[in-house]
Amino acid sequence: MTSDVIDAAAVAGFTLARPPDGFIADPYPWYAALRTHSPVHRLGPDSVLLTRHADVLALYRSEHVSSDKRVEFAPKLGAGSPLYEHHTTSLVFNDPPLHTRVRRILMGALNQRAIARMEPGLVTLVADLLDRLADQAAPDLIEHFAAQIPVEVIGNLLDVPHDERGPLREWSLAILSALEPVPGAEVLAHGNQAVSGFLAYLDDLIARRRARPGDPDVDVLTRLMRGDAEGTLSASELMHNCIFLLNAGHETTSNLIGNGMDALLTHRGQLDKLVAEPALINTAVEELLRFESPLQLNNRRCTAAVEVDGHTLPEGSFVTLAIGAANRDPAVFAAPEQLDITRKPNPHLAFGQGAHACSGMNVARLEARIALAALLARHPRIRRAGAAERDMRLRFRGLRHLPVALD
Repeated sequence: MTSDVIDAAAVAGFTLARPPDGFIADPYPWYAALRTHSPVHRLGPDSVLLTRHADVLALYRSEHVSSDKRVEFAPKLGAGSPLYEHHTTSLVFNDPPLHTRVRRILMGALNQRAIARMEPGLVTLVADLLDRLADQAAPDLIEHFAAQIPVEVIGNLLDVPHDERGPLREWSLAILSALEPVPGAEVLAHGNQAVSGFLAYLDDLIARRRARPGDPDVDVLTRLMRGDAEGTLSASELMHNCIFLLNAGHETTSNLIGNGMDALLTHRGQLDKLVAEPALINTAVEELLRFESPLQLNNRRCTAAVEVDGHTLPEGSFVTLAIGAANRDPAVFAAPEQLDITRKPNPHLAFGQGAHACSGMNVARLEARIALAALLARHPRIRRAGAAERDMRLRFRGLRHLPVALD
């Protein structure tokens, strides 16, 4: 479907609670139609969807919006549930002063020196994964490569023993799936079980680390346990933000690598250009973030009346920010439906903006640069070996499987 066949009447009935057929597979024609016909789109009595880059950026930068999700998540997740406790304690869904204090400690642990120290180990990890990928009878770029990288990276940062990392990916998927616009009872049950299991594991891991602290220069968990000169994290904050680190890293990085390779395989000329000019990897990663943003939807709540494109959003309004739509806005990006790995400038919003900009963005960029460059250097003739299988979620855009032939 193309946006020119989606008219204003069809757009008027658009809802995230019951998205149109084919929307998850390809939301971009609908995003384009929404930008044209209903850029401030009413989702409910006190809820709107924004699709234009300027409007999404303005909300990210506004002083009159909140990231605190307690009002929204109490009925959605169940007040007092493990999911509610997690998603209202972790960094991403909080406002100052809690957000300021927790982010300061996290960013202190994930400073530029810490990220630079990660690079040699990441190069070795990717090389090992590529060795194993080549040995697979049916190589799957998600299962055997993209999904393995963030689990190992965060596992290394927190010094989680290798033989204890097995449940981490499934816990992450279950916890984040509960953030869908309308999670079902089974999704919530799995998410609650995952939070409880993860907390029990972390309680034991932290106890072991207290008995035998690691080197705070390389062990992020030990660093987080110590806090900084201005304060420390509570026991609950510590555990929930360790979960947050894994979840954020898993979704952003595995989806960036998977979506990115899927896009490059679809646009073979761009893949071949990157193989021929490896120095383009930095701009290529930024363009892949724009073209298939790992996080498609974000949310804010208005703490005062906010003006958006001639519309007044009253205090208390829930605002859904369509990042995937903003990143293909022709008012900002020339030929936005085309993949162009040389695109400059590239003011995409894949990592958000302002005080809540993704705290792990530099880690995600590093992982993607190393992973994609190494994969294409070793397997420049990589091609599809079957149809990709999309993860059928709205908020997070990624693939469950991407079968490939390497040579």
